[in-house]
Amino acid sequence: MSLSGLDDTPAEPSALFPAPESDAPVPAPARRRGGPAQPSPPRREPSQGAEAGRQLVFFGAEAAEPTVADLAGLLAGPGEVVRMGGTARLSVQVDAAWRVHVLVAELASRGLAASWEPTEGERHAVRTSYTRVLKPLAAAWLHGTAKRPPATFHLTGRRLRLWLAAAGTPEPPDGFLLRVGADDRECWEPIGVALAAAGLAGTLLSPGEGDPAYQITGRRRLARLAELVGRPPRAAPAGAWPT
Repeated sequence: MSLSGLDDTPAEPSALFPAPESDAPVPAPARRRGGPAQPSPPRREPSQGAEAGRQLVFFGAEAAEPTVADLAGLLAGPGEVVRMGGTARLSVQVDAAWRVHVLVAELASRGLAASWEPTEGERHAVRTSYTRVLKPLAAAWLHGTAKRPPATFHLTGRRLRLWLAAAGTPEPPDGFLLRVGADDRECWEPIGVALAAAGLAGTLLSPGEGDPAYQITGRRRLARLAELVGRPPRAAPAGAWPT
């Protein structure tokens, strides 16, 4: 089945890294004849803010090659994984055709063929085939049939990019929603901890307030989110991506 009217695929942007600062030692000044040696000037250490800025670049979506491990970002949202024998399959329901296009391309960039089909309520289901490649992801996230993040779970730029592509929605005037699985209550708290660790502390909106989602507000947090997830996919409509 083809996606009518969506011919663009998301391009993988290249990362731009600043040239590393030289680690060469600062030479001490020459000793004056008949006098004590002059002390060397202290080396300037980078501030914590500068280090944090560099870390954001290194963990951003544009700073690493796509890997299957990135698909944990879909599981942080409403994605599901199921096992069959020694294989596993990943699936996620989305609310717009542009998301289908982006996710199919993201899965293909990781060597995974994906299919899609319309579902109720003008939604679409995107799923991979059963494959051994996804077995480690399923083993890490499934406890029986229940989904729960592993203890070592953390959010990188690429994981956030996939989560946002599947279930991220702008909330004017100054917010963004990252939806989570309605039946994944065991995931909500550790996912919130991972968001906070990435500098994106959010407020959990319970199902009583609509679809369960983490609400990210504030210009600084939204700027950090935009830096981490990288440039908008070509298929994303205007305003659907943090900038």
